[in-house]
Amino acid sequence: MESKPWMNKVMRIAAIYNILWGAWVVLFPLSFFQLTGMEEPNHPMIWQGMGMVIGVFGLGYWWASFNPVKHWPIVAVGFLGKIFGPLGFIFNYLKGDVPASFAYTLITNDLIWWIPFFVILNEARKYQWQLR
Repeated sequence: MESKPWMNKVMRIAAIYNILWGAWVVLFPLSFFQLTGMEEPNHPMIWQGMGMVIGVFGLGYWWASFNPVKHWPIVAVGFLGKIFGPLGFIFNYLKGDVPASFAYTLITNDLIWWIPFFVILNEARKYQWQLR
C-alpha cells in the first residue's frame, strides 16, 4: 500500500524538525536551559546525547517518509516517544524538578505530531488487517 502524499510530507517535516532540534541541542547544549530559566546541567554532554538521539530519530523519519505506512515501526517508535515525553514532563513537573516553561517544548516536540502519527499508524493497522 502506498502512503497518502500528506503522510510523506508530515514525516519529512518531522525529520527536518528533529534533525535541526537535535543539532541545536548538540551544538548549543546550554541555550535550552538559559531560555527556559532552568538550572544548567553539570554535565551538558548528557543533554547533547539526547540531542543526538533526537537527530537520529529525524533520520529514521526521513527514511520512513518514502512510505510511512510500510515503515510504520519507525513511526510507532516515534509516536511512543511523543507520548512518553509529555508523561515524563508531567511526572517531573509535579515533583517540582522542572518549571512550567519547559512545557512549551512539548508543543513542537511532541503534541503537534500526535494526530498525524496516529493517523499514519491507523492506516498501517488497516493495511495489515487486509493482509490477513
